[in-house]
Amino acid sequence: MTDVAAPAAGAQALVRKLWQYCNVLRDDGLSYPDYVEQLTYLLFLKMEDEQSGRAVPPKHSWRSLMGLEVREMHAHYSHILSALGKHGGMLGLIFRNAKNKIRDPAKLRLLIVDLIGQTEWTGLSDDLKGDAYEGLLEKNARDTKNGAGQYFTPRPLIEAVVECVSPQLGEVICDPACGTAGFLLAAHNYLRRQNPKMTAPQRRRLATKSIRGMELVEEVARLATMNLLLHGVGGNADHELPIACEDSLKQPPSHPVDVVLTNPPFGIKGSVTYTQGKTSRVDDSLTIVRPDFWVQTANKQLNFLQHIVALLKPGGRSAVVLPDNVLFETGAAASVRRHLVQTCRVHTILRLPAGLFYAAGVKSNVVFFEKRKKFGTASRAERLWVYDLRSDKRYTLRTKPLQREDLREFVSLYSERDRASGDRHRSFEMANVLADPECRLDLTWTGMMVQSRTPGLARLDELSKLVADDLNRALSLIAKPPVT
Repeated sequence: MTDVAAPAAGAQALVRKLWQYCNVLRDDGLSYPDYVEQLTYLLFLKMEDEQSGRAVPPKHSWRSLMGLEVREMHAHYSHILSALGKHGGMLGLIFRNAKNKIRDPAKLRLLIVDLIGQTEWTGLSDDLKGDAYEGLLEKNARDTKNGAGQYFTPRPLIEAVVECVSPQLGEVICDPACGTAGFLLAAHNYLRRQNPKMTAPQRRRLATKSIRGMELVEEVARLATMNLLLHGVGGNADHELPIACEDSLKQPPSHPVDVVLTNPPFGIKGSVTYTQGKTSRVDDSLTIVRPDFWVQTANKQLNFLQHIVALLKPGGRSAVVLPDNVLFETGAAASVRRHLVQTCRVHTILRLPAGLFYAAGVKSNVVFFEKRKKFGTASRAERLWVYDLRSDKRYTLRTKPLQREDLREFVSLYSERDRASGDRHRSFEMANVLADPECRLDLTWTGMMVQSRTPGLARLDELSKLVADDLNRALSLIAKPPVT
């Protein structure tokens, strides 16, 4: 029997070791994101040196830093980052626009010689070093002052979603807004667990062909790339990179995929409008032509939803995190929803509670759907299953984070062919959804499981219950006898 706790304990110990140096470097003005970024550069150089050293020119390698006097090492490290950022491929993705943000040469030497240099990183298992880096990213995400958390989806939620979607060996899994690659990594780990006896070609395909991600923010794209590399994904510079630093909405997808798992950026208005036809001006950098989109809008969330459907192969499936407004707003949102249910079989919605993400007060859902092989082939017997993890549930990022146990019932019920109704779950006829002029998907129920056809009243009822709970707690405190 393998000791599952051992790698986890080893990763935690490594995280503690890596993180204690952050406290030293914070005295030098380094934020958590800056520290993780500098670790990324140094870890890449060290592991490349341990493996072969072929990708990095010798004059810019890890070994070129060894034996240098403190100030000379500091100057040379800055030169290495600048030089490697001018390369293409993997080097360019990791080092593009990289800068040395460690001002004190002595502290840089401490990081290189006493921390990174003391460990043989390629000798560690992918699980150990990958989980340690994931631990650093999670700590980084909790640094809310720097906004890092906007890229971090709770790992228990990601793992539950991946288990429900159940990617298969040989399928291509994509996240068009991948952040630090949490969904992609969870899918990779799931496939490894489900297929312990993979052949060498299967393992190679999983590591180099099956995982694809796009991320617009350069700093985050490098963290995603390193996260995957440390877990053994895309480790060969000769293969296509698993992460592309680009605007995934800029053009129609050239290679449809089997599975899309994503938590696209929240926020209603983007700076770019995506249109189905030609732009009105010859040079309009704020208008992008997407003839495959159903609706012209600057709403980022709606554009990502349209892009996800375009990205899927017929029969492909997706799970996407969407804020509440996408499910009930009128106008462009209503048109997108109607096209969505005609183009895809929308079969499950998981209503999430507030407090899971760093945008305060945002309520969101995970919407699961499968792209139809033929447009508009919906069966009148189709039903939409809604699971409510929101009512009477409260979570916070620090004191009461979401746990895997909280999603156990949802995952168990998801795989059942005949889902009976319960206190937290109910199914609705899709024919009624299509009959609604707005094609609303924010289906809720109260009391004796009566469907609410007025979304605003349903949300008001939920809010009233929360206020009543707070008042009852306050009254109970007032009623307590004074402490003597």
